[in-house]
Amino acid sequence: MRRLARIRFARQILLFQICVVLLVVGVGFALVGWLMDRQLTDQYERRALAVAHAVAADPDIADAVAAGDVPVVSTDAERVRHATHALFVVVTDTRGIRLAHPNPAEIGHHVSTDPSEALAGHDVVDVQRGTLGWSARGKVPVFAADHRVVGEVSVGFAADDVRANWLRVLADAALFAGGALLLGVAGSALLSRRLKTQTLGLEPRELAELVQEREAVLHGVGEGVVATDAGGRITVCNDEAARLLGSRPPVGARAAALALPIRVRAALSRRTDQERMIAIAGDRVLVATSRQVHRDGHDLGTVLTLRDRTDIETLTRELDTVRSLSGAVRAQRHEFANRLHTLAGLLQTGHHAEAVEYLHALQDAPTELGPAPDGIRDPYLHAFLSAKAAEAGEADVRLGVADVSWVPGRVTAPVAVTTVVGNLVDNAVRAARLGTRQPAYVEVTLLADGAALHVSVADSGDGVPAGLRAQIFAEGFTTRISTGHGLGLALARQAARSLGGDVRLADAGAADAGVGGEAGHGAVFVAQLPATLDSPGAAGVLVDGRQAGPEEAGC
Repeated sequence: MRRLARIRFARQILLFQICVVLLVVGVGFALVGWLMDRQLTDQYERRALAVAHAVAADPDIADAVAAGDVPVVSTDAERVRHATHALFVVVTDTRGIRLAHPNPAEIGHHVSTDPSEALAGHDVVDVQRGTLGWSARGKVPVFAADHRVVGEVSVGFAADDVRANWLRVLADAALFAGGALLLGVAGSALLSRRLKTQTLGLEPRELAELVQEREAVLHGVGEGVVATDAGGRITVCNDEAARLLGSRPPVGARAAALALPIRVRAALSRRTDQERMIAIAGDRVLVATSRQVHRDGHDLGTVLTLRDRTDIETLTRELDTVRSLSGAVRAQRHEFANRLHTLAGLLQTGHHAEAVEYLHALQDAPTELGPAPDGIRDPYLHAFLSAKAAEAGEADVRLGVADVSWVPGRVTAPVAVTTVVGNLVDNAVRAARLGTRQPAYVEVTLLADGAALHVSVADSGDGVPAGLRAQIFAEGFTTRISTGHGLGLALARQAARSLGGDVRLADAGAADAGVGGEAGHGAVFVAQLPATLDSPGAAGVLVDGRQAGPEEAGC
C-alpha cells in the first residue's frame, strides 16, 4: 500500500483502468470461447443426426439391413461418409453387430458404444469416444417397411474438426479482443492525461488540502473575494463580498452581464491587474484590487478583492473639512495680522483720523460668503462654506451664498451634508473655472423646510452637454483625462440617498452658454436632504453678543 501511495494518482488511475480493461476483455474472450465451443459442438451433433436420418430413410439401405446384406450396406455407408466428410458411418442390426464401418476389420463385431437407445426407436446425440477416437455423433433407428426397427445408423464427425473450427473462430475473436484492448488502453492513457491536465497535476490529498484552505481563506478573511475563470464567468464569491456588493453574483454567470458596480464589473472583465480602484456599491465605498492568476502557464482567471472603505472615506471627508477650515483660519489670521499691522502703523505715526476711517472700512467690509451671512445659522455649515469660499478664491472663482438662503436650524448630520454640499461645490468651482463666462462664480442656495435641507448649486460654466446628462452620476464617469476622478457626483448622490434624499441635475444650462459676459448660467444641481436639521432654537445662538462657534453652540 505504501508503494502504491508513492505512485502518482494519474498513474494509479491509468494502471487501474488498464487492469479493468484486461479483466473485461479476458472475461469476454473466455465467455465467447465457451459459447463458440458449445455452439460448434451443437452444430456438429445436429449435422451428424441429419446425416444419420438421411441414411436411415434410404429404403435400399433399410431393406439391406433387414436382409443382412453387408456388401450393399457397407458400400452405401462409405459413399455417404465420403460425400459428407464424416469420420464414420456405422450401420448395425438389431443386436448391435456392425454391418458397415470405415475399417472393414470391424464389420461383424459389436459396436463399442451402447446402441440400446437407438434400437429402442429414439434419436441420440452426444460426444463419445469410439474405436476412431472422440467424435460428435448422432444415432437413429432404421425402420423396415412394416415400421419394425431392424437396426441403427450412427454417424460421427471428428472432435478435431470441431476443435479446428473453434480455434479459427477464436482467432478471429482474438483479433477483435486485441483491438478492443488496445483501444481501451489508449483511452485510459488519454483519460489519465486529461485528468492530470484538469487537476493541474495535483494529487487527491493536495486537492483536499486546497479545498480546505480555500474555504478557510474565503470565509475567514475580512475582505470580499470574487473570482472569475478565464472565460469571465463567476467561480467564487465569499460571504463578505456578497455583503459588500449587496447581492451574491450567481456562480457560472458572466461577470459582464451582471448588475455589478461599473468599476467592479470592468475589473472582472478586463484581463489586466489593477490596484486600489474606488468603487461605489449602494451606500458603501469600496476599494477593489484585481489580479490575474496563472499556474504552470495556465490562465486560471481573475481574483478581485474588495475592502470596505466607507468608514475611512467618512473620516477622510471629515479630515478634508478640517483641513479646509484650518486653511481658512490661517488665511483669516494672516489677513487679521495685516490689518492689525496697518492699524498699528497708523496709530504710531499719529494718523488717528485715518485709523478711525480704516476701522470703519473694516467694519463695513463684506464677508467671504456675500451679503447674507446671517441666513445660515449653523456654525459648522457656515464655517465649511467659508473654507470653500477661500479655496474657490484661490482658483479665481467667486463663491457666494444667495440672498434668499435661510437655514435657522442646526445640522444634525454634518458629515453627510458637507459631503453633498462639498462635492457639488467642488464640481461647480471646476466647471466655472474651465467655463467661458467671466468672471467665474458659483452661487449656493440653502433653504430649510422643517427638518429637511434643500441645496441648490449653480455655476457660471458652460453647462452639461446633452450627450452626457444621463451619465454624469455614473460611478467613474469624468470628462477629465487624468485618472482618479469620476466619484464626486456619485458620492454626493450616495450620501444624499443614505439620508433618504437625492441629488439631481435641475438645469443643464448648456442652452444658455455664451462667450463672455455674466448673462445666463451653467449647470444647476439640487439636493434634497431630509431629516438633517434640528430645531431652529438650537442654532444661531448668540453668546456674549456674538454668534456662537461650533463648540459653544453644541455642534
